[in-house]
Amino acid sequence: MPANAKGLSQLRTARRSSRALYWAVAIFSFFVNLLMLTGPLYMLNVYDRVLSSRSLETLIALSALVAFLYGMMGILDYVRGRIMARVGARLQAQLDRPVFAAVLQATTLARAPREAATGLRDLEAVQRMITSPALMALFDLPWAPLFFIGIFIFHPLMGFLALAGAAILVSVAVMNQISSRRPLGTAHAARFAADQLGNQIRQESEMVHSLGMRGAAFGRWQGARGKSLEASIAAADTSGTFTAMTRTFRLFLQSAMLGLGAYLVLNNQLSPGAMIAGSILLGRGLAPVELIVGQWAVFQSGRAGWKNLSVLLSEVPAEAPRTALPKPKAHLRVEQVTVVPPGEALPALRVMSFEVNPGQAVGVIGNSGAGKSTLARVLTGVWQPATGKVRLDGAALEQYDPDILGQYIGYLPQRVQLFDGTIKENIARMALQPDDAAVVKAAQKSAAHDMILRLPDGYDTRVTANGGRLSGGQIQRIGLARALYGDPVVLVLDEPNSNLDNAGSIALNQAIKTLKSEGAIVFIMAHRPAAIQECDALLVIENGTRRAFGPKDAVMAELVKNHGEIQRASGKAGGVS
Repeated sequence: MPANAKGLSQLRTARRSSRALYWAVAIFSFFVNLLMLTGPLYMLNVYDRVLSSRSLETLIALSALVAFLYGMMGILDYVRGRIMARVGARLQAQLDRPVFAAVLQATTLARAPREAATGLRDLEAVQRMITSPALMALFDLPWAPLFFIGIFIFHPLMGFLALAGAAILVSVAVMNQISSRRPLGTAHAARFAADQLGNQIRQESEMVHSLGMRGAAFGRWQGARGKSLEASIAAADTSGTFTAMTRTFRLFLQSAMLGLGAYLVLNNQLSPGAMIAGSILLGRGLAPVELIVGQWAVFQSGRAGWKNLSVLLSEVPAEAPRTALPKPKAHLRVEQVTVVPPGEALPALRVMSFEVNPGQAVGVIGNSGAGKSTLARVLTGVWQPATGKVRLDGAALEQYDPDILGQYIGYLPQRVQLFDGTIKENIARMALQPDDAAVVKAAQKSAAHDMILRLPDGYDTRVTANGGRLSGGQIQRIGLARALYGDPVVLVLDEPNSNLDNAGSIALNQAIKTLKSEGAIVFIMAHRPAAIQECDALLVIENGTRRAFGPKDAVMAELVKNHGEIQRASGKAGGVS
């Protein structure tokens, strides 16, 4: 079984849910193509009956009937277009959550599939393909033989000419598929790389401006953009070549059909009406092929998106439903945990074990790169241990639904990122219906309430992803309020005072003291001594391993003692030399 069988099955299940709608489109397509015979039959009767009989009444009756039939064809064509739009919307609505979850979950995997970077865009490509004229043309394609049969009825020579022309157009379509596959893939990859670089530059616009990097950043972006444009032009040239060939040949073929029909009329083997009708039937029969060739880029992108989604949904397993557990007590135990960061081969934490009881604040100290931030991500459930368990009130973190676990464990990362919205929405973790009382309570705990009230619209002040007018310290306080929202039982703070002034540091220590009095657990990953002022215990990490853990004073005394011994040993070694 192929590796992407599971994801393909999930996609097919979503597609099968609209099977009845596909059948409705197929039925409407049959009647639409049947009604397309209206024009040729009208021409046939006008040339062969009306003009010969010079009957105005017959012309009026035929014209009224044709107007009615064309009206019905237009209604059916409009209805099937609306149905396909809803099929695409239903497929996207069914796959939005699993694809979104897979894209987010992929960032925590040791080997994230490259398809995760384009998952949401691939889903949009599939949706565009379903609603595009190209897919509608596939519903018309099976009825093309109906028009060729009509041409054969008029005269076999005209039928053979139509079949030969159709075979050539199909060959052009196959050549288009083969030739455009690589340019379209290259253009897609180059466009994605340019967009990624552009987004990074936009997000770091302040740094780019302040460091005088605008010229260099523009040069790099322009280089990526240039490659994207070159690849897009190459793909457009390839696709445009075949589109022009198809259109030119189809027009020539219709003229050839008229010429052959005229020859047969001159030899009394065909009527003038049949000559005109045959040319119209040929155009109707070849129209789906021409449309598919013209829309091949959309069709190719949709197919590639379908393939990428099948790989993504297979390699990133869907999270199984979990039994709802009661709100845990603040008792956390780390058991022999080893962590390998996503995309890396070596562990960042090795066989880490410790236990923390309710009401304790633990300071985690160590050199840069020792593994403090890695531990923070593991304690919050963002990264899964390669071996070992992190247990909260006896249950492993993976036994909690991620959204539920987030209510119990608050997290303040090193770099606080806000979302486009109001301050209230950011503190409420972008909840659709924020709890105003809980928002204000969290802001008060983080000593951000007064600061927020001084803003132009208070809690309803809108901010952007980069914070807008807010300073680093203000963003830090809002991030702390977000971590405190909902009264979590465990709070993980990664360098919480990196952007805080003295007043902010005092407010942070007061918040830690309050949480301890409420029986919560607090972890503080820190470099500054002021950050561990309220800590009861210290965990010292060195090169990913636990060097010391215990009461703060005892661990500090041990570190000072070891530091003194190292200094004396170094002094003796220096004297010997």
